[in-house]
Amino acid sequence: MKNLDGIFSPSSIAVIGASTTPGKVGHDIFVNIMRGGYKGVLYPVNPATRSINSIRSYGSIGEIPESIDLAMIILPPKAALKAVDESIQKGAKGVVIVSAGFREVGPEGLAIENQVAGLCREAGVPLVGPNCLGVINPLPQISMNASFSARMPALGNISFVSQSGALCTSVLDFAAHRDFGFSKFISIGNKADVDETDVLEYLYHDPDTSVVMVYIEELRDGDRFVEVVRRMTAGERRMPVLVIKSGRTSAGAKAAASHTGAIAGTEAVYDAIFKQAGVIRVDTVNDLFDYANAFSFKQESPVGKVKRKLPAGNRVAIVTNAGGPGIIATDMTISSDLELAELSEETVSFLKEHLPSSANFHNPVDVIGDAGYVRYEKAIEGVLKDDNVDGVLVVLTPQSMTDAKGTAEAVVRSARGTNKPIVCSFMGVVDVSEGVRYLQQNGYPVYQFPENAAKSLGALNRYAAWLTREELPPFDLKHNKARAKEIIAKAVAAGESAIAGTEALEVLECYGFSVPKSGIAKSEDEAVSLAKMSGYPVVMKIVSPKILHKSDIGGVVLNVKDEAGVRESYKRIMANALKHASAEDIEGILVQKMVPQGEEVLLGINRYGIGTLLGFGLGGVLVELFKDVVFRLVPVSRTEVASMITEIKGYKLLTGFRGRPKADILAIEKALVSLSDLATDNPEILEMDINPLMVHPEGQGATVADCRIIFKAEGGH
Repeated sequence: MKNLDGIFSPSSIAVIGASTTPGKVGHDIFVNIMRGGYKGVLYPVNPATRSINSIRSYGSIGEIPESIDLAMIILPPKAALKAVDESIQKGAKGVVIVSAGFREVGPEGLAIENQVAGLCREAGVPLVGPNCLGVINPLPQISMNASFSARMPALGNISFVSQSGALCTSVLDFAAHRDFGFSKFISIGNKADVDETDVLEYLYHDPDTSVVMVYIEELRDGDRFVEVVRRMTAGERRMPVLVIKSGRTSAGAKAAASHTGAIAGTEAVYDAIFKQAGVIRVDTVNDLFDYANAFSFKQESPVGKVKRKLPAGNRVAIVTNAGGPGIIATDMTISSDLELAELSEETVSFLKEHLPSSANFHNPVDVIGDAGYVRYEKAIEGVLKDDNVDGVLVVLTPQSMTDAKGTAEAVVRSARGTNKPIVCSFMGVVDVSEGVRYLQQNGYPVYQFPENAAKSLGALNRYAAWLTREELPPFDLKHNKARAKEIIAKAVAAGESAIAGTEALEVLECYGFSVPKSGIAKSEDEAVSLAKMSGYPVVMKIVSPKILHKSDIGGVVLNVKDEAGVRESYKRIMANALKHASAEDIEGILVQKMVPQGEEVLLGINRYGIGTLLGFGLGGVLVELFKDVVFRLVPVSRTEVASMITEIKGYKLLTGFRGRPKADILAIEKALVSLSDLATDNPEILEMDINPLMVHPEGQGATVADCRIIFKAEGGH
């Protein structure tokens, strides 16, 4: 873990490139540190002036008589390189380069950026930036606004990490409007050294941070991100991580030869990373703040301990004093993957005893517009005691007889006796302000509109489900790694870009896959001999590195039942293949025992720069029709592959849908873990498809029907 104390909590700061001219970044950063009430010692560095804002200026960092913790550098690239070297010699414990002109402008800037990063890494000094907003720490003992944002945020228990400096200024303004506080705030810019994963790892050990919000444009090491963030989200401290990522809907799917590669666009990579890490992904900045609001509040439990309350399930009770907002809350509850709880007879009887006859005693519970705080309190008390309820959403609209403050007090009193979370929507601004203030002061999330409250409760439920997921025991799998490596190494050494047919099937057999008897025929007679050896019926397929999608060119014949059929099929397949590849590029025709019927699924591998994807979905022609595929980064656990299987839309087809036999789910789990092992052990594999894997009825396993393996080009990604 990188020690970022010199970045976030420096006892002294040198602003190298401080300016006397208002409006210049070097001036504004220096002034912002001063006006923020920084508790350490501040040194401006500028050889062209004696003082800045009445503080003595130094010609270089070397002239400063004291030691320096943090060097804030606002200089052009070449001058910044020299300043970094001098700062390291001075003993700086951290460097932040705010100025731009590095990798984002081209090769020359990138070269200087790499030099700067190299100096810092060699010296063990963390570098933030270049091209960033800076760093903010509002804690009273530090009070540091080392950024070019004039706004010092309020103090809170949420930290914010952003790759974009421009977004940071907007977020700070937005946070001020919502009276939202932060513990740490950092813009990481070009990430020449310190990246978001480094900051997240540091924040996990920060006692002043309870929730982290992150804005990501791109990750460079998905595996490390997953490792660090999983420790955060599911470790001892259980710190929620909320991520908003740009480019979610961009047409960035790479062109690829395999089914898996064609479907696995960049966003599939990030979805896989975030799911494995336990990240809560959000779509908008509004949602980012709403969810952070829900996660940051800690409420008093029945035993008097203050803690974050999470729902035990997704069943929600709604208590409202207006029908319309109650309906809105109901709709948003369902769309947030929550369920409207079915209240027990005991609860309904309790509500009938304490609410007027005109009230609605079933969920959503409508206490009617003239409800005072007593009526609200009884309704909340009733639904909280119901074992069918996991969380409560309280909606209040201001009417002439509404007591917003009294209702807020009732919410707090009721909640102290339960471990179930309560979120509130007090609709309005002025008339409900006292109630809103009281809830916020006592640690209860409150929103202006019920849809925001419902979505936030949904986020709490998603995180709770992540924490309570069942960890399945690992498989004890035995692989013939040496033989698989031998086959792959031979193909790569021969310059082959891909293997299919018997070679690919043997690789899979080394990793425990069941494969049919097969062989490659180079003549009709050989095809007949292989068919007799395998046993009829057989399938026949063209084998050529130039023909990857065999069915598209008439290169596959199924269910060949006799010798005459083999000879006729051989001629037809070869004639079709020669229209698309030369004779030299055709290895022969695969003759393979027909695989017993089963559900067709796809298993695949696709290797990206930030991680290797394992894909699973419906197979055969359905993969292209529905693109019903989910992904994870390898290596995967049995628990993760079990989750993958249930996530596809076609999962019901595997569970005995409409009289079909239930598929062997256990065999799919083993196959996915084995394929993950194969990809991890053999980095030469760029892409791979098993399509289809025929999954037989429960207890009967699964058989590979077809497979191809694509290798990295020399010097490729």
